[in-house]
Amino acid sequence: MGLTLTSTSFGTPMGRISRGAFYAYCAFVFLFLVVPILTVVPLSFSSDTFLTYPIPGFSLRWYEDFFTSPRWLPALMNSLLIAAATTLIATPLGTLAALGLVRVKFRLRPLFVSLLISPIIVPGIITAIGMYFVYAPLGLTNSYIGLILAHTVLAAPFVVIVVLAALEGFDPNVMRAGASLGAPPITVFFRIVLPSILPAVVAGAVFAFATSFDEIITAIFLAGPTQRTLPLQMFDGLRERISPTITAAATLLIVVSVLLLTTVELLRRRGGPKPMAPR
Repeated sequence: MGLTLTSTSFGTPMGRISRGAFYAYCAFVFLFLVVPILTVVPLSFSSDTFLTYPIPGFSLRWYEDFFTSPRWLPALMNSLLIAAATTLIATPLGTLAALGLVRVKFRLRPLFVSLLISPIIVPGIITAIGMYFVYAPLGLTNSYIGLILAHTVLAAPFVVIVVLAALEGFDPNVMRAGASLGAPPITVFFRIVLPSILPAVVAGAVFAFATSFDEIITAIFLAGPTQRTLPLQMFDGLRERISPTITAAATLLIVVSVLLLTTVELLRRRGGPKPMAPR
């Protein structure tokens, strides 16, 4: 009876008021988080050389400056290159780590999970300083390899978390059935496991790309003059001279973030094929 009353309570006047108040509260929180970000977008189309409201006129001069500047465009190319390389490395590493954590049951498993996701928990400045002192003697600072490896360390935990959540609901009897039919482990993985968790793997890859593309703290410590990423160039632009070109770069980052989040949401709704346990 209690469940019936709860499910039908929204049809009462008090229930409709509560639901309206809840939606209003959610809308307020959404606006509180999003409006400060969206205020940057109109400034990127301003014709003024100062960041002021109201906008005196609309112009694409700052986007033109972004795509023709010898500083901004190479920074964008560096960010795309480093993020793509990081994704290609972090995705298989995180997937294999998650697969190993699911298949092997031992007492120290929570400790290993904590260690794998520690780059997310530890403050970024501490991680960046530690990487600098490790990479400097090895000659990996001021290099693409060092920056890609550092971003891989930061991005792989996101892949582990997403794929591990997908594997927790995977029926291990399906893998045993494939092995009992004579399939080697690598065939079982590519023919049975991977198709089932592919949306989670792709979602983890998207998070890895976004983590690398938006990272700045590690880049400050490890990047050289030729490895300047877009967030690092924006940081230097704010520190040296505030130019409206920064708003154009910020708008492009917002667009990329929205596209990545949309991709993750589509993958979440799509889901993967649900394998049936053998009878």
